[in-house]
Order: sequence, then structure tokens, then C-alpha cells
Amino acid sequence: MSVAEPRRIVLFRHAKADWPQVTDHERPLADRGRKDAAEAGRRLTDSGIPFDLALCSTATRTRETWKLAVQEFPHRPKTVYEERIYEASPGELIAVLNETPDDAQNAVLIGHNPGVQGLADILAGAAEGDARRRMSERGFPAAAFAVLSFSGPWKGLEPGVATLVDYWARRPGRTR
Repeated sequence: MSVAEPRRIVLFRHAKADWPQVTDHERPLADRGRKDAAEAGRRLTDSGIPFDLALCSTATRTRETWKLAVQEFPHRPKTVYEERIYEASPGELIAVLNETPDDAQNAVLIGHNPGVQGLADILAGAAEGDARRRMSERGFPAAAFAVLSFSGPWKGLEPGVATLVDYWARRPGRTR
């Protein structure tokens, strides 16, 4: 594998969480969130990206989102649960991604807003098609994801170096 091949990073916001009497870190997914996580997993499978690595926040809702989404994948990537993703700023998320081993060509980061949306905005120096417009109009609702492509080593991931190649979010009011 050559670092000249474009790498892909998917920034995936956790699905809709419930609000029981627990700490924020321990909030589970709501019923709709469980359905949306599986749908997002199907959409990620449809993208055809062969993920080598998943970096997931340790929060209950992100772990549950990933568990449901990855069930839709033909191949389960190595998963690392990373405490630093919870409540992380875009800069902190870049620092986590910069530590990704270079033998990982494609990675998915499952995290939280506002960090995930901020990171997508900061990394995307360019965009294909109408992906940026769709992301700007929709924001980053629960279970949304952005697909970015960049060249070079993971330690070279920095603001503006990536291209936003796709964006997906569940349509409002849509139920399955």
C-alpha cells in the first residue's frame, strides 16, 4: 500500500440518543437511534469503502451506534475505543487521527457534535459535487456521516488537506 493512494476518513456522528437519568457519557440510543444506526451502516456499506480501522468514542451512544452500524459491513475493521474522542474539539480529533498507523488506508471515526461537524468543515479544503451544499444545509444531525479523501500519511492530516467526497444524513421525518 502506498501513501500516494488516497486515504478515506469517515466522520460519523452517533445516532439519536435517549435522555434517561444517567450521566451524559452513559446515555444510550433511543429507539429511532437504533434504526438510524443500522441504516447508516447500510449506507456506509453501499459506499464500498473497505475500512481498516474504526476509532470510536467510549460513550455508550457511540459504542451502540458502531455496534449496530458495523453489523451491516461485510468485513469488520479493527475497532479502537478512544476516550479522547468524547467531547473533543476538531483539533483534538485531528491529534487522534494523526496517530493512526499508516498501514490503515481507510478509517471511520464515530464521535459527537460539535467536534465531528467542525472537523468535517475544517478538513474539507475542497468538495465534490453538491456534498458541501448538502452538509451546509443539513448540518450534522444524529447518524450523519461525511466521507473525506486525502493523500499522504495520517500524521499529515491537517486543516484544508482533504476533499469532501460524500455526505449522508437521514431525511427529517423519515421512518423505517
